Amino acid sequence: MKIKPLGERVLVELVQEDEVSKGGIIIPDSAKEKPQEGKVIAVGTGKLDDSGKVIPFNVKKGDTVLMPKYGGTEVKLDGKEYQIVREDDILAVIG
Repeated sequence: MKIKPLGERVLVELVQEDEVSKGGIIIPDSAKEKPQEGKVIAVGTGKLDDSGKVIPFNVKKGDTVLMPKYGGTEVKLDGKEYQIVREDDILAVIG
C-alpha cells in the first residue's frame, strides 16, 4: 500500500454500487448515491490522550464499516477509490 493514514485517520476502500438496477435499468454515475459501506484497508498511528498515551482504535484492518455519505477525503489509487476518514466519523462496524 502506498498510502499510510496518520493520527486517528482510517483508509477505507469504498464498496461499489451495482450499475444496473434489479429491474434492468442502467443507473448513470450522476444518479448514484455515494457508498456508505467500505472495507478498512489501513489505520493510522492513533489518537493521543491528555497524558500522551495512544488510544487504541475501535476498528481494525479488514473490518467492514458504515460511513457518512459525504465525509472524509476521496483518494484514487491504482484505479480503486478510497476514502480517508477520522475514526470518530465511522458510524458502525458491520458483522
